[in-house]
Amino acid sequence: MIILMKTVITFGTFDLFHIGHLSILNRSKELGDKLIVGISSDELNFSKKNKYPIYDYNQRRDILKSIKGVDKVFKEESLEKKREYILNYNADTLVMGDDWEGKFDFLRNHCEVVYLPRTDDISSTEIKKQMDAFLKEHSIEL
Repeated sequence: MIILMKTVITFGTFDLFHIGHLSILNRSKELGDKLIVGISSDELNFSKKNKYPIYDYNQRRDILKSIKGVDKVFKEESLEKKREYILNYNADTLVMGDDWEGKFDFLRNHCEVVYLPRTDDISSTEIKKQMDAFLKEHSIEL
């Protein structure tokens, strides 16, 4: 008897780790047997957002490696290499947040593509905005 394992891959920055991150990881893991997570490099984040994450890559990697259900993490160096990463890790399913809806449909000839809804009212960007507002309101400078 041959047992086939289903490999799921997902990607993200995972800065200021929060319940939304945990939710997408748990929901991704439910879609397969093995979960592989690509974590955006600090340089990739800078190229996308013109700023570096609060936590550097090594810290974010260590957080993700400690999450139950995450089987492997790797550094994502380029958004254009999603196909390469999928093939390298023999991924059967790509999971992305629904804010990316349709953007990775071109990969459907390599794997299943699933867009999961984001967790309502939570994002690292929103947390950063709230922190900035709090600091400003209380005249706190870092």
